[in-house]
Amino acid sequence: MVLSIDQQAVNTIRVLSADVVKGANSGHPGAPMGCAPMAHVLFNKFMTFNPKNPKFINRDRFVLSNGHGCALQYCMLHLNGYNLSMDELKNFRQLDSKTPGHPESHDTEGIEVTTGPLGQGIANAVGLAAAEAHFSATFNKPGYELFDSNTFVILGDGCLQEGVSAEAISLAGHWKLGKLIALYDDNQITIDGSTEVSFTEDVLKRFESYGWHTQVVADGDNDLAAIEKAVQEAKLVTDKPSLIKIKTTIGYGSLLQGEEKVHGAPLSDADIKQVKEKFGFNPEEKYAVPQEVYDLYAARAQQGAKAEEAWNALFAKYATEYPQEAAEIQRRFSGKLPEGWEAALPRFTPADAPVATRKLSEGVLTALSSVLPELLGGSADLTGSNLTRWKQAVDFQHPSTNLGDYSGRYFRYGVREHGMFAIMNGLTAYGGNIPYGGTFLNFLTYGWGATRLSALSQLRVIYVMTHDSIGLGEDGPTHQPIETLVLTRATPNILTFRPADGNEVSGTYLVAIENQHRPSVVALSRQNLPQLEGSSIEAVRRGGYVLQDAENAKLILVATGSEVSLAVDAAKALAAEGIPTRVVSMPCTEIYDEQPEEYKQSVLSAGIPIISIEALGITGWDRYAHAHVGMRSFGASAPINALYNKFDITVDATVAKAKKVIAHFEKAGYVPQVGLDL
Repeated sequence: MVLSIDQQAVNTIRVLSADVVKGANSGHPGAPMGCAPMAHVLFNKFMTFNPKNPKFINRDRFVLSNGHGCALQYCMLHLNGYNLSMDELKNFRQLDSKTPGHPESHDTEGIEVTTGPLGQGIANAVGLAAAEAHFSATFNKPGYELFDSNTFVILGDGCLQEGVSAEAISLAGHWKLGKLIALYDDNQITIDGSTEVSFTEDVLKRFESYGWHTQVVADGDNDLAAIEKAVQEAKLVTDKPSLIKIKTTIGYGSLLQGEEKVHGAPLSDADIKQVKEKFGFNPEEKYAVPQEVYDLYAARAQQGAKAEEAWNALFAKYATEYPQEAAEIQRRFSGKLPEGWEAALPRFTPADAPVATRKLSEGVLTALSSVLPELLGGSADLTGSNLTRWKQAVDFQHPSTNLGDYSGRYFRYGVREHGMFAIMNGLTAYGGNIPYGGTFLNFLTYGWGATRLSALSQLRVIYVMTHDSIGLGEDGPTHQPIETLVLTRATPNILTFRPADGNEVSGTYLVAIENQHRPSVVALSRQNLPQLEGSSIEAVRRGGYVLQDAENAKLILVATGSEVSLAVDAAKALAAEGIPTRVVSMPCTEIYDEQPEEYKQSVLSAGIPIISIEALGITGWDRYAHAHVGMRSFGASAPINALYNKFDITVDATVAKAKKVIAHFEKAGYVPQVGLDL
């Protein structure tokens, strides 16, 4: 029987995926073997991309939401000519390879977003599609469809069971993102076995209720024409995102096909041999790709290269008619910031009135909105509390709603923290955007899975987290964060800011925006705080600095946020009793940790007792201080002053603690150095 070149390509993907997983003796062969037909149709019939320039601006984006099946994506990248050699496929899941156990965007060219934690990919894809819609509405002109690309997703039953996907899918329907097309691998298998045991909902009805266009392909194992027809029909629906339910057999071709056993373990040698015989391959040959299959994909890649050439010519013509817009596109996608943007940051003096740092943040965002057009704001239904929307902002909405349009830069995420965070990852991954989103600090952990991926993926996402301590008061311990900043400070490649006044708020945004490859968590107060003597915008670049010094200091108070002014008042009280005290503000411990040792010694100097003050959990502060004023329990529901008194976060309590600490070390005869990392 003579196979068509398309069927031969599909079989190649199946066999190659099995070999890749077997070579590592680890991984997931079932999804790649089952999804091979839909992946082939997408890459060979629909997607526009250029493997020689994976960052071609108007490329179609592909997301493998069920990232455990990444052998499929790696095979597709290799076959299409990306910088992923056969040796890298043979090095699957090995140290320092370009083929890690789940797709990582910073490791492998052609991977748009990091997936693996289920549900994140489809949520990221919503962000990618929203970004395309935004750029299209902002920059396209008559005759110049510069931004005209699709976002394609493959996702599985696991993705649809995760709550983050429901949040993002709901928003995609509300936003009417017609260029988002999801292919649902309906193999009816999860790790526990058949989906009959836990997942029996009508997925299509759910998506239809969310405002999606839906279709079904009955035979996703063999009917390439039906898959192609469904994708083509989905592309014609421009006012709804599309879901195509494709019924597949997990591990198609394996002796274990259709069973959970083929999900997460390599096939046996005997099974792989019979798979190869079944699909017309030499059972003794490994990692085999027929030349005609390479040629097929090379031809498609060449079409993509020509599409980029045509786009570049169109862009050059666009630049002659719209030079300002063209320059803005180039600047944003190069990652450069506008010249002198930081001059817009507000500055303060001690003569200025006390203001809550969340309100100061609103002032900064308002000031930056006109000089940083890539700044995209939003909130999880707490706009009036987070103060994240500048007055002239236009909402990102489908024009038919009369609530805004796609050129809008403010996103109403609704009560969907996790979805918001994951969508912001997609907005960033698209390129040319700096998104921020607001909620209460305590609800950061509602969406922590996405925040962690911001850090792992090196994405500049700004988390504007207000109501940052027990200082929020009467809402009580359900809303008062205690452990949250312990988590963020313990997470690699994330910056945690807790600014103390207006200058530090401006400095926080300065540093967060300058750090292109790190997300930032910005913890902001509900209560008013004074403008401090000694603070500055630029000092935040040091992470921690001496706010107010004292000659021959006998004590150092290091504090963050709302407790810095408390430290200043405590230092005055101690000075009145003959105890000269240095006050250190520590808006960002991670930035401070990166400073030269000599500088750090000038701030938290050896031989002087140090007390930390922060109205959150004390865990982690032993790296910087010998003793602590802070929280060792959950908070309580009460007015702010009552809470600070109850938990001994006051000037009097700090003075008493200071005397006790000084006496302790005088008796001991030495003061141990903090922060040693030998």
